[in-house]
Amino acid sequence: MKTPMRAVIVSAAFASALTLAPKMGAQDSGDGFLFRKPTGSWSLRGGFAMPSANSDLFKFTTGELTINKGDFSSVDFGADLSFSVTPRVDLNLDVSFSGMSKESEFRYFVDNNQLPIQQKTSFERTPITVNARFYLMDRGRQISRYAWVPAAVTPYVGAGVGMMHYNFEQKGDFIDATTKAVFADGFQSGGWVPMVQALAGVEYSLGSTWALRAEARYLQASAAPSSDFSGFHRIDLSGVTSSFGFFVRF
Repeated sequence: MKTPMRAVIVSAAFASALTLAPKMGAQDSGDGFLFRKPTGSWSLRGGFAMPSANSDLFKFTTGELTINKGDFSSVDFGADLSFSVTPRVDLNLDVSFSGMSKESEFRYFVDNNQLPIQQKTSFERTPITVNARFYLMDRGRQISRYAWVPAAVTPYVGAGVGMMHYNFEQKGDFIDATTKAVFADGFQSGGWVPMVQALAGVEYSLGSTWALRAEARYLQASAAPSSDFSGFHRIDLSGVTSSFGFFVRF
């Protein structure tokens, strides 16, 4: 008798699951809803970072070596964790990374064997920031005591402060400015510096939980160069980043 009873219970549970499945799926697609207003989100994104590269160290590098200003641009990856503080304001902790490495040679000089004088330049930035996002319209609406429906499209602006770790490094063969002799060496400047940034973007809901986000940022920072680059002014670490990714509400 136990086996038929178990079969009945399993069959009933399976039928119930089939009945609930479409309803659960509807909550995660189209105009789905949540049983409560979300309290935060986490996100992942990828994009393209375009440093301003306006300081004299960058100008010297692009003037003397076969590196163009655009070569300092690179792919950018980031993630953040956000918490809602008001219906239209989020605070979030954000981290991202961008970096490039480029082989080059002196534009106007060769060595004694008429061979290129080669080196490699690397430039990396890792900002860690606390940001406030200000949404320009309601992010959703409460349609009953137990249901919250996200808006399809929501634009926002924001600002943030934080710290950036940077690394500017050159390794290879160089020319002594006085004797014109070729020598092998490495030069590096890096560390943590304060930064600020402004951002703007738009979110597109895929359902109650998942959404897409497109965003543009402008960050501003600079750093005093190390003794390896004595004689140069502060290194420009500012730039623009555009990104696209997804986030999950919770």
